[in-house]
Amino acid sequence: MWTRPGARPLGSAYAALAALMWSLAGILQRQLHMGLASQLAGRAVFAFLAVLALIAITERGRVIRAFRAIGRPGLAVAVLMAVSSGSFITALNETSVANVLVIQALVPLVASLLGLFAGEPVRPRTWAAMGVAVAGLAVMAGAPTRPGLWGTVFSLITVLTFSATIVTARRRADVSMAPATCLSQVLVIAVFAPFAHVGEMGGTNLGYLALLGIVQMGLGLFFLSLAARLIPAAAVALITQLENVLGPLWVWLAGIEQPSALTIAGGVIVIGAVAIEIAGAASSSLRLRVPPGDQPRDLASLVTPEPVEEGQR
Repeated sequence: MWTRPGARPLGSAYAALAALMWSLAGILQRQLHMGLASQLAGRAVFAFLAVLALIAITERGRVIRAFRAIGRPGLAVAVLMAVSSGSFITALNETSVANVLVIQALVPLVASLLGLFAGEPVRPRTWAAMGVAVAGLAVMAGAPTRPGLWGTVFSLITVLTFSATIVTARRRADVSMAPATCLSQVLVIAVFAPFAHVGEMGGTNLGYLALLGIVQMGLGLFFLSLAARLIPAAAVALITQLENVLGPLWVWLAGIEQPSALTIAGGVIVIGAVAIEIAGAASSSLRLRVPPGDQPRDLASLVTPEPVEEGQR
């Protein structure tokens, strides 16, 4: 996989910063004292503004053209990301940060399996990694702090919809997905704003909502788009797995949650299985050479667990 000389350390740093921003979701959400609809609508407003600013900068002011260019694949991604975004915050309200993020770590593996419906082969390594990950989830299920029914359901919805987003974006790598992300937040606002209570969004709640929308989502997206330009997608996927380690760490250091030994063990097994799968994909992709002019625009190469055929990037 082609990269510019010296680009890999910088790209890796950007991917790590993206993971750091995303990992703040749990601890920031735990500071909110408001209803679920207010959380979702408030976060979406700030995320919309942050991503819109990012689009204006990267597209040099040609915002309308950027939105028109996404086409039907972009609209599909917007719907999927809206569901994923809403389910993620809902899951955090229903179970621990560790449980949500460990289940979320399955995204690269599930994306590979969903690729079957798009005619993409699933390698034996992926099947083996999925089996190990399921074993890790079984260990978690036996923990005293195992995720409840609704926490598990919404976490799995997050995994499925975001995995479908990746598959869609991978098949249309020529389309910028940042505008689709922006549209997804408009959909979240449209659905949940009627049930939100503006009175709940004052004081410190407003500050934490701004951090969730601008820093956790907006800056995370910004750093990811920079990383995707510099290093292979499989490397981005591997590094951003840090989110699933750091997220539970922040709430533990803050004394908010104390994961049990079985939860930690199950999480290590799941994340280890995913890391081995993505590292294997990255190793395989080294045999491919991509001309400099075919580097990805931005989010279209989001955490692709399988190597991309030459000419698709």
